[in-house]
Amino acid sequence: MKRKILVRILWSTAILLVAGGGLAYWRYRKAHAPPPVTYQTAQVSRRRIVGRVTATGTLLATVTVQVGTQVSGRIQRLFVDYNSPVKKGQIVAKIDPLLFQAAVEQAKANYGSSKASLESATAQALMADKQYAREQTLQKDNLASQQDVDTAQTNASVAHAQVEVAKASLAQASAALHQAQTNLNYTDIISPIDGTVISRSVDVGQTVAASLQAPVLFTIAEDLRRMQVNTNISEGDVGRLEQGMPASFTVDAYPGQRFNGTISQIRNAASTVQNVVTYDAVVDVDNSDLRLRPGMTANVTVVYAERKDVLAVPNAALRFRPPSEAAAPPASAGADHRHRDAGAGAPSDSKTIWVPDGVGVKSATIRIGLTDGSYTEVLDDGLAEGAEVVVDANLSAEKPASSSTAAPPGGARRLGF
Repeated sequence: MKRKILVRILWSTAILLVAGGGLAYWRYRKAHAPPPVTYQTAQVSRRRIVGRVTATGTLLATVTVQVGTQVSGRIQRLFVDYNSPVKKGQIVAKIDPLLFQAAVEQAKANYGSSKASLESATAQALMADKQYAREQTLQKDNLASQQDVDTAQTNASVAHAQVEVAKASLAQASAALHQAQTNLNYTDIISPIDGTVISRSVDVGQTVAASLQAPVLFTIAEDLRRMQVNTNISEGDVGRLEQGMPASFTVDAYPGQRFNGTISQIRNAASTVQNVVTYDAVVDVDNSDLRLRPGMTANVTVVYAERKDVLAVPNAALRFRPPSEAAAPPASAGADHRHRDAGAGAPSDSKTIWVPDGVGVKSATIRIGLTDGSYTEVLDDGLAEGAEVVVDANLSAEKPASSSTAAPPGGARRLGF
């Protein structure tokens, strides 16, 4: 009897030990099991996709001329100011001409002296020619020696040389007079074009020096009714633009209002700033109402392609990759998809997306086309409208009670696996 009781006790103890070990193992597995994953999905839908290139630029007048001075001096008068309309040939400023007038008077005096010297040298040459002729006549009558004839001939040659020297001196004096007169004329600062003064850099009484380069006195815009935007286009986008494309832009001065223009030029000269290469695209703008002003910052948008009523997926689906904790079979469905032509000139590339398969997610390869930064065109017929694609995944501490919850804002849904 005691033996039977002992056996029962041993069996009970063994059962309790096995049960306790099983419970401990279950708790261990539960504690170390991978957390459940909640997937956020979105539907494939039909949309209008517009490809845009955006850039910033500066508004400038089509023709801008910097008016400077070629002579140094003190500003005596200013005839125009900011925003003043000017005509070609109009005097816009005057430099004190006193020193230049004195230089002209001195040059005139030097010119007169050189002219008188030429007349004197000419008269002496004429006299020397006559004396040479008389000596020749006297020699024929044996009244003059050969030495007298040679001396007269030499004097005549020297007199003619003095005439040439006087002519050269007169030419130098004439050139100096012309230069002095030109410098005097340069004291009148003249507008080279019809336009509007947009900048003035000097005041009356200020001294300007034109020793190495002409100092800028005014900046004149030829016609503010025609302006242009100089934009910086990145090298990744410049290939999408062509001359003649329409463009639109906004400026901070008129929030919410768009202005239109046309690309007139894409310049080949590249600019590199901090290893970023950009190219200058010039947008011509009609400014008939004169609302736009030079120097304004323009936010330019150029539409280079457009697709209407095409299947599209969110760009988040193209970027998504499942977390390592999730069981995601790497099967690809791209081989079963039928592809269609993207059309002439349309961009095309292959991307991997992830779709729900009932117990988890699986990969699928699709061909994509145009993108607007938020959605991308799908070029595969095998991906139907309304199909779910995964856009995000969250690791939860506990598994959701239901495998599907209400759709969050934006049409995306959360699926728990």
